[in-house]
Amino acid sequence: MPDHENPEMVELFTAYTSGADSIGSHLGRATALRHRDDPLIVATARDIALYPGGGRPPTVEGFRLSTRGFKELAGVSHLGPAVASLVNLRALSGDTSWQSDARRLLAAIDATRKANSAQLWRDTIAVEAFAGIEESIADMTDYSCAVTARYLRRALADESYLTPQTLRDHYLAGPHPDLPVPINHVMVATFFLVGLDISHRTLRWIKAQDVDWERAMVMVAGQQGRPTAGVTWNTSSVAMMILGASQQRLPMDRMFMAPHAPAFATPIEGDLSEVVAMEEPLRMLWASLRATVELGPVMFDGYPRFVPGRLAVPDLDLDPVTELSEMPVIHSPDDMTAMVTRLRVVLEDARQLLSGCVTDYAVAQLVAADNDPSKVIVPGLTGVRYPTGLPDEEQA
Repeated sequence: MPDHENPEMVELFTAYTSGADSIGSHLGRATALRHRDDPLIVATARDIALYPGGGRPPTVEGFRLSTRGFKELAGVSHLGPAVASLVNLRALSGDTSWQSDARRLLAAIDATRKANSAQLWRDTIAVEAFAGIEESIADMTDYSCAVTARYLRRALADESYLTPQTLRDHYLAGPHPDLPVPINHVMVATFFLVGLDISHRTLRWIKAQDVDWERAMVMVAGQQGRPTAGVTWNTSSVAMMILGASQQRLPMDRMFMAPHAPAFATPIEGDLSEVVAMEEPLRMLWASLRATVELGPVMFDGYPRFVPGRLAVPDLDLDPVTELSEMPVIHSPDDMTAMVTRLRVVLEDARQLLSGCVTDYAVAQLVAADNDPSKVIVPGLTGVRYPTGLPDEEQA
């Protein structure tokens, strides 16, 4: 039988919701009108915009894929997962099809090693937050490429070598005489460097806006990474940056995570027309969410109220565990146990952003250093000597 809707009862439903002329829509518009002069901050996966309110024009800061050095560092960060993927490809396929991918990766590694230099990082990539450590980054890049190439060449010469055990013992973690610095430490360092750069620029930009945090309306809009990631404030690196920039003055109930919200595209050549056009619908969306929140005390005064709380994170020093549900606290730049555990968590927990495993720690260090990157210790890089010019297996 076809579905039937009683028109009189459907009208009762639409009187409150599901229509532009509904009570809910009227309340949302009234709430938006009340907040029309409040600053609205909207972050997408690539950019962050401030709408000052009162009809004043927005300003935008790009912070991810369009910025210098992101892909170059990500390429080094991904060496570990790339080699691990080859291990699993071999196990799953049961044939030699993995070898073509290994050779392609080797060719890219060889080309990267030739292109890499301190001068490249200092004068061409030229990331402000990396000033003074370009030679260390170049050394780490050369070392990572050499160690990865050596492992791959050994596997291509004897595919029985390509196992989870050798991956961990000879490449990722050690200890092994051919592995003076574990690649796990490289992954921590490169992810931290990305977070350091993005956070430094974002914190500086937000500080320059002189935001009234008590009145700020904040929304993280659209997909932030893989489809399941970054949908809560504690799994979103950009949410953590905004909270850090506010020095915890932003009331948590004024920040909404909106993975299905429309998001403006990255402005091209300074054209902010699309960003401007999105202000009214984004303000309306924030206001409609806020309007529902504000019904709580009106309807249920006297009952316990909801308060967005700080997440209790595991502390591996206090309670050693074999399983956890959240990323553990990092005690210091030397706390590699916690940071490598975080690498595992962001792989296995689909809520997490892969590149966000140590971004919150980078934000905290920058805030403590008054946003001066030169005063921040980079885990896995500061004080670490990466041997350069290492031969790969073919040249040894």
